Amino acid sequence: MDLIKLTEELGSYKSDLHGKDFLLTWEKSEDDLKAILHVATILKEMRQQNISPRIFDSGLAISNFRDKSTRTRFSFASAANLLGLAVQELDEEKSQISHGETVRETANMISFLSDFIGIRDDMFLGEGNKYMRQVGQALDEGYASGVLPVRPGIVNLQCDMDHPTQSMADLLHLVNEFGSLEALKGKKIVMSWAYSPSYGKPLSVPQGIIALMTRFGMNVELAYPEGYDLIPEIVNVAKSNATQSGGSFKVSHSMTEAMRDADIVYPKSWAPFHIMQQRTQLLMNGDKNGLKELEQVCLANNAKYKDWEYNEQVRKLTKNADALYMHCLPADISGESCVEGEVSKETFERYRIKTYIEAGYKPYIIAAMMLTNRFSNPAEILKKIIETNARRVL
Repeated sequence: MDLIKLTEELGSYKSDLHGKDFLLTWEKSEDDLKAILHVATILKEMRQQNISPRIFDSGLAISNFRDKSTRTRFSFASAANLLGLAVQELDEEKSQISHGETVRETANMISFLSDFIGIRDDMFLGEGNKYMRQVGQALDEGYASGVLPVRPGIVNLQCDMDHPTQSMADLLHLVNEFGSLEALKGKKIVMSWAYSPSYGKPLSVPQGIIALMTRFGMNVELAYPEGYDLIPEIVNVAKSNATQSGGSFKVSHSMTEAMRDADIVYPKSWAPFHIMQQRTQLLMNGDKNGLKELEQVCLANNAKYKDWEYNEQVRKLTKNADALYMHCLPADISGESCVEGEVSKETFERYRIKTYIEAGYKPYIIAAMMLTNRFSNPAEILKKIIETNARRVL
């Protein structure tokens, strides 16, 4: 790739990302999203060409994971390091948060020499995204009052509403698989519920997919058994996006029917919206017995839909019997990670390396979110770095 040409193309976008947190994709303009994809592409190519993209000599990126993570945790650390920042994890159990320290205090105390804070908070429906905004308000106050020399940017590493680093990485994967954003118009992508032997999986991945892919003229079908609804407001966002982009959005209740002639499939389990509402209340009340009872009810209900497995028989219904399989990972693989799950072992193995490639875009997406937050003219900054041509590996 011609890196200088890519930076010139980047300069054509009228994005408004400078100084703005990245919390929900549907809060960003189309040019904002295109700029993130473009910067991520440039950063990935720079690494391929052994050019160092370090734009920071020092500073911290704070990693605050309030739920478990592998890919996103390491992607955040990789992105920060790529740009020259050190990473410090905020372990709430080892901090004064466990002793009642307020969000306002914590946000400022960790930010004296910090440039970014990445937050995952997807456990509590109605609370995760709200918490990120509370942190943002505290940082605004700290910066305005002269406590902080720089207002750290916040990157949503998954909340109760959206998983923007995942969905944007997924979109970049599709761009590279199909050739361009334009080529995605009219392509059918099925975001389908799939059986899992566990319960309580967040809604944020399917919500993020339907809200983002409808922005670019794709034909998005959301499939799930009756009762496994997503947050209604976000489904409405997807409907509105499809109308504006010239794509389509459809809800169905049959995996096999939805998969017919699909170009892309995304079979992924999630917990029903009403169940997540109940679970959130039980978690906030510390009701362990209630949580155990709810889990048993949910697992019994999930078990009614064990046939919602993506397998070779279902794959053959897709376009050319070879739709691109996607997953945020880890997938529940029947006969491997569980007895019965989201996807058969044979089918997952067919696309396994593709899912690794899909995941591999996430560090660059996160780094792009950081870079565009900090610099008002990322094209100019990247062009200077490319022309300097500092080697990443000597």
